[in-house]
Amino acid sequence: MSTQALDAKTSVSKFRLSGGASGIVIALIVLIVALGVASPRFLSVGNLTDITRQAVFVAIIAFGATLVIAMRGIDLSVGSTLAFTGLIAADLLNRGFNPFVSVAASLAVGTLIGMVNGVLVAKVKIADFIVTMAMMVITRGLIMVYTEGIPLTGLSNPSFQAFGQGFVGFVPMPVLVTILTFTAVYFLLYQTRFGRYTLSIGSNPEAARLVGIRIDRIKIAVYALTGFLAALSGVLLTSRLEAAMPEAGEGYELDVIAAVVMGGTSLAGGKASLLGTAAGAVLMAVVRNGLNILNVNTFWHQVVIGAIILLAVCADKFGGRSRDT
Repeated sequence: MSTQALDAKTSVSKFRLSGGASGIVIALIVLIVALGVASPRFLSVGNLTDITRQAVFVAIIAFGATLVIAMRGIDLSVGSTLAFTGLIAADLLNRGFNPFVSVAASLAVGTLIGMVNGVLVAKVKIADFIVTMAMMVITRGLIMVYTEGIPLTGLSNPSFQAFGQGFVGFVPMPVLVTILTFTAVYFLLYQTRFGRYTLSIGSNPEAARLVGIRIDRIKIAVYALTGFLAALSGVLLTSRLEAAMPEAGEGYELDVIAAVVMGGTSLAGGKASLLGTAAGAVLMAVVRNGLNILNVNTFWHQVVIGAIILLAVCADKFGGRSRDT
């Protein structure tokens, strides 16, 4: 199989999934209407603004995770990476470092965590599930050791606050960052060889290897990108809260996986829909917000999220079978 053949296969997958993303958009609209009927407070401007702000933190990470999952990988460390890098930014800021230096250091550490994941998966050949789960435990443990479970507060620097709380015109800064991230990853995935090679690896790793694609390098780069985006989300969240919370990002890996798979990216690899991922991230925020609005017991929240993930995986599995027949 030639690289041209692989590129052609990737292009067909791209357009098919762009249309398939309409399903999650329809589900999102139906859910919003249903919750609006169930509780008039749901459609208030303030609540819809809260949903948007909640969605961006998952969406930014999910854009990177879309590439990981399209490559037949998984990354369970994104939530703890978010918390760990947010803690680094907060700690440096409290020590008197320039806010831009603090943010840059946080992003560098997130990228490094992703690179370590990628090297262990690609070079050492350890299963991605094990690697990223171990990284999740390690980083979460380091957070607790350093903070002793106590949030880092006092982040009153105006430049740092503007990152998560500011506006550009009437657009909140986190929303603008999310739009820019979507645009950059979309271009990377669909308009560059890197993106086509990523999908080719997920579609047929052996064929990708035979045509000379440097699979190890691509994998390391994809995991590094995901770590970077997790750190970016962590900085935004820390700036938004004006504190680094030790429990920040807990459960984000579940929301990220659900958003990506519901959005049309196949766990079998080779297919990705960034638009669907964005809609999936909003849907997850709507679900969590709706459960709170309806005063559903918090113990049931994880049950609902788990059921959504299971349904998404089943839909992906049986949808893949129908396409293959």
